[in-house]
Amino acid sequence: MFLAPGSSLTRWVSVSVRGLRGLSLFSSSESSSSWSKVVSDAEKIVGYPTSFMSLRCLLSDELSNVAMHVRKLVGTQHPLLNTARGFVYDSKNNLQMRGLIVLLLSKAAGPSHAASELLTKDMVSGIYPSQRNLAEITELIHTAFLVHRGIVNLKEWTVSDGPLKDMEFGNKMAVLSGDFLLANACTGLAELNDTKVVELISSAISDLVQGIYYENYYNVEDGLGDGMDAMPWEDQAFLSHGALLAKSCQAAMQLAKHDREAQRLAYLYGKHLSLGHKLNSDLQPFVKSRLGEMTSFSLSAAPVVFHRQIVGKEKWHQQLQEVKHGQSLLAAVKSEKGVSSAVDLCRYHSNRALEAIQAFPSSEARSALENIASAVNKF
Repeated sequence: MFLAPGSSLTRWVSVSVRGLRGLSLFSSSESSSSWSKVVSDAEKIVGYPTSFMSLRCLLSDELSNVAMHVRKLVGTQHPLLNTARGFVYDSKNNLQMRGLIVLLLSKAAGPSHAASELLTKDMVSGIYPSQRNLAEITELIHTAFLVHRGIVNLKEWTVSDGPLKDMEFGNKMAVLSGDFLLANACTGLAELNDTKVVELISSAISDLVQGIYYENYYNVEDGLGDGMDAMPWEDQAFLSHGALLAKSCQAAMQLAKHDREAQRLAYLYGKHLSLGHKLNSDLQPFVKSRLGEMTSFSLSAAPVVFHRQIVGKEKWHQQLQEVKHGQSLLAAVKSEKGVSSAVDLCRYHSNRALEAIQAFPSSEARSALENIASAVNKF
């Protein structure tokens, strides 16, 4: 996914070589402010800020013990520390978005005709307790994978990264805390007592693992571009960024006993919103950077992948060689149609998400979901 260690490009071409969360959704202050308002309005509709969704787990004695050990990483350069800071202060309102979408869809769909009156009486703010639990489970799974992404590849370690023992200790903490969150998510999933929901979320976890594997498998020395093009970008991005939300949205409809059509539409909304979100994030360095400005970006970002496909393997490898001699790879990508192709695809997925949500009854929750889908389309 990133340039090989030792390359002069390693430090500035890739976004977070060590597996951090990556670019936030909106980098400009205007877009960030607009996005924050959309999220804030949506949180009021579902009853409480989604940032408190995983609080019960995060305040448990077991994780508190892990947190004490993580404090030992203060002063080091291990990425787990930055990931932990993001849980406390997420200024871009991206961290808990998946749970918020699940809650909004649950409220927008409302109770189904097949649901019993006893089940309906348990609803709070138009959402079943099981759906709120599902939203928490979704966030726990996402958080667990964020923590695991912070594991440093020690084969790429250099002296500038800090003492090797700090990296090794940080890796142990990342594995331990990520596994703890994932175990809690699986326990909560079993307590929902719905085999179809268990099947859906389990398959989403499998998709996440497969998607992250594809992200990290290929590098420049193995022929970057050849492997990435073997699987279409959308398929790979869905596995690593879309499957969890799409299947969680479908599972929320299943918990409320909605029919297959409602489940299908919820799945489509989650899928297209996730892909639009990923495209918007990938596009930020290319639509916001100024001429001559040093900007970090991933070589697996959508504009770069599309650029490789447009210029062909031979010219792509030639451009990589030119970068080693001081030429700007960012400028090369922006000069072709890779960026415009990514923008068009982002708008397509935003529109498809809007189409999917139109079948749900008109409500505040549906309006919030429409606003979120529209916001993904802003750069």
